Parts: sequence; structure tokens; C-alpha cells
Amino acid sequence: MNKPGQPDPSSPETSKKLPGTVVVLGLVSFFNDFASDIVVPLIPILLATVLAAGPIALGLIEGVADALACFLKLWAGRHSDVMSGRRKKLALAGYTLSNLTRPLLGLAGSWLTVLLLRSVDRIGKGLRSAPRDAMVADATPPQIRGYAFGFHRALDNAGAVAGALAAAAILAWSDLSLSEVILWSAVPGFVAVALLGAGVKTTASQIPSPSPSPSPSPSPSPSPAAQRVLTPLRWSALSVPMQHYLWVLMVFTFARASETFILLFGHELGIGVVELLLLWAALNLAKAITSTQGGQLADHFGRGALILIGWSALALSFMALSQITTSTGLWIISVFYGLLMGLSEGAERALISDYAAPDERGTAFGWYHLVSGIAAIPAGLLFGVIWHVYSAAAAFMFASLLALLAIVLLRLWAWPLRHSNNNE
Repeated sequence: MNKPGQPDPSSPETSKKLPGTVVVLGLVSFFNDFASDIVVPLIPILLATVLAAGPIALGLIEGVADALACFLKLWAGRHSDVMSGRRKKLALAGYTLSNLTRPLLGLAGSWLTVLLLRSVDRIGKGLRSAPRDAMVADATPPQIRGYAFGFHRALDNAGAVAGALAAAAILAWSDLSLSEVILWSAVPGFVAVALLGAGVKTTASQIPSPSPSPSPSPSPSPSPAAQRVLTPLRWSALSVPMQHYLWVLMVFTFARASETFILLFGHELGIGVVELLLLWAALNLAKAITSTQGGQLADHFGRGALILIGWSALALSFMALSQITTSTGLWIISVFYGLLMGLSEGAERALISDYAAPDERGTAFGWYHLVSGIAAIPAGLLFGVIWHVYSAAAAFMFASLLALLAIVLLRLWAWPLRHSNNNE
């Protein structure tokens, strides 16, 4: 029973308040993406103008980098489940590695160096993503997890807006080169690492633990700790609904080409560097505006409906990109894409926490990120090759058709059931 004057954790008012851990992790993502998006939108421009590389190099760089990250995400998520208290340590190591490596892209002398540094940067992402997502799920009641993940994605996208605007302002109003601007990304990156180190306290209540063992029985059984360590890391151990969802997600990953291709397309249309950075900021601002509301809608109406909206937005946007020839059209489509994709970002991750047991959330998020990564290299390369051999229009149309296939599979084969908010 609660003491007089203490809030009831099950009351509607309390259940709708985001935990402090979620808020701090959102701020960490804001500053990390502030640093990242000073750099990321400049990569296709750096490749095309300074390093004389094209869409195939961009596809290889983004594909290899994302794949390395996603393979590590499974290990890191699994490790954070097995070793109590390891979630924060892994997340901190990942943020630190990325923010030490990313500014060095400003010193790259070839696209192979960009590939190496970008891969190390994404290895850092691989170490942090699943443990961080599990920390968000651990700290949040099930009835507001869509809200929590939507809030986290909103701050993540807001950081991308801030980073792109900062890079645009520096390039427009100073004499710094692209390389020098990239080096300055170390400043907000340091803030992100310091904020995580000092602002998130890992306590025993944040580390999920198995239920106590029942009273002794004649048949010996392993202790809870042994069960946790020895749980097999097998695809077959996942629930059937999660397996279906992850297979469909893999198909969708082939359609979800890196958004940096939108910037490369803008460069081919003759748009200047500063305007491309403003376009990148607008795209991420659109996502930030709708991410929190999308998570709340997913809590109310179900995850599937919101995921369907976001995936349909990608299919329609890429189909439209295959037809446009002006910068105005690119702006309109990019903002439309960002607004609707933002609605689905929280739902995609909240669905994983719905399917996972409390002491296996890190592993579940690891599988989620791994499945995305398995398809990353062939997806990026395929998009880049189609662009190079045929045209940008052909690449965007191909991705649009794959997204439509993923939508059909989601609706007919992997549609999630409504999650009950009364169990954990």
C-alpha cells in the first residue's frame, strides 16, 4: 500500500509521466545526433565533390557501416541481458567510440578511409543501441512504451535538426571548410557522453531479473541465473509473431535505402550544400514533430496501424521521387516523408518490447537491429548499382515497389495483435 501523499503508480496521471531515465536518454540521443548530423549529411557531398566517388561508394559505405553495427547490436543486447548492470556500460562505451571516431572523417583522404571511419562509428552504435532501447523499456510501464520510444525518437530527430542547421550556419557565415566543420562535431558529442555518464544511474530496479524459483521439487532444475546464462541464442527461440515481424522488417530494409541518397539526389539536381543541409534539417524536424504523437497513437490504436502509415509514406515518397526534377518537389516530398515516417518510429520499437520477456529485452532488440543489418549491405549496394547503371529514378521506384511488398506482408502475415497494457 502507498504511504499517504505518495502517488499511486497505477493511476492514469502517474502512468502517463515519462520516467527520468527515459528523459535523460532522450537528451543523450539529442546531443549525439547533434554531433552525428553535423557530419552525416556532408558525407555524400564530401564523396561527390572532394573524393570523386559516386552512389556505389555511398551505398557500400552506408551498407557496410550499418551491417557492422547491427551484428554487434545482437551481441550487445544479449550481453546486457546476461550481465546484470551491463546496459549502461555498453551504451557508454558505444557513445564514446562513435564520438571519438566521427570527427576524424574530416581528415579522410579517400572514400576507403571514409568507409573505415564510418564503420568504426557505427560499431559504436552497435554497442549502444540495443542496451539503450532495453533501458528505455525497463524503465517504462507497458501502457506508455509507445509514448516513451516516440519521445526518444523525437529528441533523436531534433538533434539531427540542430546538427544540420549548425553545419549550414557555419558553412554560410564562416570560412571553414567541410573538413573543419566535421571536426567541430566533437563538441556536442562530448556533451552526449558526459550526460550519459553522469545523468543515468543504473540501479537494481532497472536491471530485469527472473522471477524467484518455486519451492524445491524432486526434479532438479537450474537456478534462475543459470537459466539466464544458458538460454540458447537461437532464431527458433523467438516467438512466432516476432519471427514473422522480423522477416517482414528485413524485406522493408531493402526498400529503406539510406536517407543520405535523398541528399545525393538533391546534389544531382544542382542544389547547393547549405540548402541541402537545410533540407536535411527540415526532414528530421518533420520526424521530430510527429514522433511523440505517433508513439502515443500506437499505444491507443495499436502498433500495426502506425507502422503501416510510416511504411506507406516511404513507398509513396520514393515513388514520387522517381518522377520529380525540381528542388521544390524534393522539398515537398521530403517533408511529407518525414511527417509520416515519424509517426511509425516509436511503434516499430515498442512492438519488440511487446513481444519480449522482461529479462530478454536486450536480446530482442539485438535481433531487431541484426535483422535490419543483415540486409543493409546488399540493400545499399543494390540501390547504388541501380542508380549508377540506370538512374536515380529507377532506384527510387525499385525501393518503392519493395516497400509495397513489405506492406502487404505486414498486413496479411505479420499483423501484430493489440498489446494488453495490464501485463508485463
